[in-house]
Amino acid sequence: MTELASPLVPIRFERLGVTAAYIAQGLSYATVVTALPQFKERYSIDDDTVSLITLTVVLGAAAGSVMADRVAVRLGSRASLVLGLALQAAALVSIAAPVPFPVFWSLFAVYGLGLGCVDASAAMQGVLVQRRMGKAVMGSFFAANTGAAIAGALLMSAGAATPLGASLGLVAAGAVAAVTAALGVRLLDPTRERAADTGSARPPLPMRGLWALGLVVLAALTADSTVATWSSIHLSDGLGASAAVAPLGYAVYAGTTLLTRLVSDLAVRRFGRAPLAIATVSIAGAGLLIAGAVPAVPAALLGFALAGMGVGALIPLAFSAAGDLDHRRGDEIIARVNLFNYPGALIGAVLPGMLASDGDFRVSFLLAAVLLLPALGAVRRFRAGDVARVPAVPRRPDATG
Repeated sequence: MTELASPLVPIRFERLGVTAAYIAQGLSYATVVTALPQFKERYSIDDDTVSLITLTVVLGAAAGSVMADRVAVRLGSRASLVLGLALQAAALVSIAAPVPFPVFWSLFAVYGLGLGCVDASAAMQGVLVQRRMGKAVMGSFFAANTGAAIAGALLMSAGAATPLGASLGLVAAGAVAAVTAALGVRLLDPTRERAADTGSARPPLPMRGLWALGLVVLAALTADSTVATWSSIHLSDGLGASAAVAPLGYAVYAGTTLLTRLVSDLAVRRFGRAPLAIATVSIAGAGLLIAGAVPAVPAALLGFALAGMGVGALIPLAFSAAGDLDHRRGDEIIARVNLFNYPGALIGAVLPGMLASDGDFRVSFLLAAVLLLPALGAVRRFRAGDVARVPAVPRRPDATG
């Protein structure tokens, strides 16, 4: 592993740069998804068209993750992260304008490309910072992402009553992405993998570990998307909750997700990744089982809260473990594991609607719980390179190793 020649950046600034990238990502995604109702009205499109636009974003994100892999290997993950943020900024500002509908749709492909590129590259940078510090900090990055998403949703809610509310929110998110990209050039870690450049044989990718952690991410994102998309509808249509109570399903889920991400780093430092992974899978699975097995509003709310506690910590744990499978090809491994994000999110958003009967989504929550069980078999992958057990690795300009 070799670093590009550049002034040494203090670790606190590198960490700040990665945190800003996660904030920009959460803010942009929240503004996009909450702006869809106003876009439906602007272009007079139906729900099927919105679903196709969403699929466009997912496919673009998968391509963006592959692009992050290619750029990071050649130029470092700093370059791929800056590129992804720049693509998002351009797409968000353009989407906000009253462009022709075909252009509007194509811009979502650009946004998806940036989304996937940032998803993968931010995780690469997060692992580099974590490795240099010698302690778990990945949870704090994902907490920043969740907090920014909540703030973005509140921002869009406040502006929903005005005709330009959605557009202004998107422009604001685009501006944050652009500023973060500019700051990233100075703050982010320039490390890149150079095994191919030095003429040495590149080590093979650890495919078993990659697939094991990728399937953990898929299961976690399936659970996340299922609860986020369908919890409120399940409460209102399936369990007869009032209009005031129905939104609490997602509220308690998002709240416990944020809470567990805020404390997960401390738990990793105290107990290690593997024990925490076992706990998070068990808690998330129990929550989904409760939500699916007990047809009562209080039980559903409890189940969603427990699901958030488990899934919230499991996702950063999985990416952290992926980056430590092999430090020599960590960026590539993370990019490939990140690809499992998108089928998981798609399954959770689409399949429950196909399985539901009269607004009852209990079968979908039970299915999400079952999908999490194999994650327990991947626990040993969480132990490799556990940052709770290794010393910090200082970054030196032009260092090899």
